[in-house]
Amino acid sequence: MAGFRSLAYQVRDARNDRALRRHSLRRCLERFAPYGHRATWWHLCDRHGIAPEDRGADPLRLVAALEELEEARAVWLEYERQFAARRRREKHDGVRRPEWAWGANGDAVVRCADPWVRPEGTLAEVLRRLVTVLESEPGTSCPVCGEEELRWPAAQAGHGDWGGAWACDGPVCGGCGIVVPRPALAYAAVVHPTAADAA
Repeated sequence: MAGFRSLAYQVRDARNDRALRRHSLRRCLERFAPYGHRATWWHLCDRHGIAPEDRGADPLRLVAALEELEEARAVWLEYERQFAARRRREKHDGVRRPEWAWGANGDAVVRCADPWVRPEGTLAEVLRRLVTVLESEPGTSCPVCGEEELRWPAAQAGHGDWGGAWACDGPVCGGCGIVVPRPALAYAAVVHPTAADAA
């Protein structure tokens, strides 16, 4: 199974045909897709003028999209490296459980509830904003865009395209559309409206 760097090499390799280069870029998203696979793909297509279903996409556009993805990956890997080093120091000092940690789920660092609604800016810019917030105390707004409007999805799965799919993860930001993980929020922002009404 090819790794991210091997796939990135295939995207850049001018000896490969366009279809293979596009396919290799899509496979890079199996290794790192900050918004989730579909939302990250559509983000890259929108930003770099690639038709999502175009098997013969311009190689220069594919490489530009790859470079954006690589920059974001470097930002996230550096955050993970620093987090691991901090945890080693904390464990040495007797802190066995961190106050909170970012629970990235699989390939998605900051999942978008709806692939059509995504944060503005490059992937690296968004992840830099996220890292800044991750290194501070949990708050009451979106860690990516600062929006105060956080909506909880419907409780039942299967209603609409996205209803209920993310209810267990946290509220959806009304600004940029990410699913805000509960550990990123202070307790007051985490209380589900129905739970607050029942109390």
